[in-house]
Amino acid sequence: MKPRTPKEVLAFAKERGVQVVDLRFTDLPGMWQHASIPASQLDEAVFSKGVGFDGSSIRGFQAIHESDMLLIPDPNTAFIDPFLEVTTLVLICNVHDPETRLPYSRDPRYVAQKAEEYLKITGVADTSFWGPEIEFFLFDHVSYEVETHRMGYAIDSREGVWNTGNNNGRNLGYQIRPKEGYFPAPPSDTFQDIRSEAVLILEQIGIPVEMHHHEVATAGQAEVDMERDTLVRMADKVMIYKYVMKNVARRHGLTVTFMPKPLFGDNGNGMHTHQSLWQNGDNLFYDERGYAELSETALSYIAGLLTHVDALLALTSPTTNSYKRLVPHYEAPVNIAFSKRNRSACVRIPMYYNGPESAASKRIEFRPPDPSCNPYLAFAAMLMAGLDGIQRKLDASPFGPLDVNTYELPPEEAALVRSVPGSLGAVLDALEADQKFLREGEVFTEDLLRAWIDYKRTKELQEVSIRPHPYEFYLYYDI
Repeated sequence: MKPRTPKEVLAFAKERGVQVVDLRFTDLPGMWQHASIPASQLDEAVFSKGVGFDGSSIRGFQAIHESDMLLIPDPNTAFIDPFLEVTTLVLICNVHDPETRLPYSRDPRYVAQKAEEYLKITGVADTSFWGPEIEFFLFDHVSYEVETHRMGYAIDSREGVWNTGNNNGRNLGYQIRPKEGYFPAPPSDTFQDIRSEAVLILEQIGIPVEMHHHEVATAGQAEVDMERDTLVRMADKVMIYKYVMKNVARRHGLTVTFMPKPLFGDNGNGMHTHQSLWQNGDNLFYDERGYAELSETALSYIAGLLTHVDALLALTSPTTNSYKRLVPHYEAPVNIAFSKRNRSACVRIPMYYNGPESAASKRIEFRPPDPSCNPYLAFAAMLMAGLDGIQRKLDASPFGPLDVNTYELPPEEAALVRSVPGSLGAVLDALEADQKFLREGEVFTEDLLRAWIDYKRTKELQEVSIRPHPYEFYLYYDI
């Protein structure tokens, strides 16, 4: 992940004996796609003229009558794939229109690049830093089927609490009870070596890691935290992170999911996202005199996030399954408020350090996002909401601080704290009504937002809503 020129990439490929070059890009929902060329086809011209592909076959991209698109590799993203037997160089690409040679407006990576450029144009700051806490589950088995007459899924995990009574073969115990998975040592934590292996691979690629650990839920929930980075580079790293976790797991006969809520009755997978703005090397979010050592700039940024939270969730928590996680009592950040410690608030201000030593680390943590999002779009949307708060000098006081346990508030006080919407349909409606802040500087285009909303409604929301649910049989079969 070190910056390289095309000439340096070619030298690196020759030095490492690269045989194949894999060109990767992200579709609209947020999945990596790829195509490969022999290393003999890689020259400096490829970095400018690109490689053609069919955009009509990619989710959320072109119609069939305008399908030709180009992949333009970014030389700064080069790394050797750690999983493939044939020595393969990976290059993350931008998507361009072959006629105009301009970047493609629906390319998520281009949206993130425009957001970074817009930040500089505003004069508010020259850099934003991002640190997502990406949670996932390691399972031993998953199966699912969707038929006309039968639907269902099954998950199994050696750590799952449901296996305490398993007598099929040896049972060595130590399964993790619900909500007791945070930081237990082996043998309860059975995936330490697998997470460590993934961490070492990330670092080998050039992605520094701060920490890894078991997470709260039973059944192998985990988290690996990368060091902060700038917006586009961190979004690239999120895509690499997911690729590494899935492939390390597969190497060990396991499967990883980043679904927000794969298990009923225990914590789901979040992507709490730490963020801060900097100018000339100074952290604009720090003020030793402010609440939780936050500056007025930071408070206005928070106000922007919370003012636009309903619409934001359509991009940061963008699946029907996201709203199985965003319910009270599972450390779910459902309260539209900010707090320096309350984990049920949408915005938390970490307080691990105080005084002058916290100046470099002061940031805010936006907690509703989950790892089902497209990181390029999610980070860009959060930045645009925060900038709107700063530019309009929005007041954060209507949102807190909320330094109390809202689950213990009297009903009349609890009723005053608004919660995030409870469905994908509601946040898509909100995005339709509140998108001006995203379209500033043409960071998000009207076409992209329309494509996103239409895709989510027709391919996901509608398809889930028209199918019977197993719990409906439980409730209604004998009616």
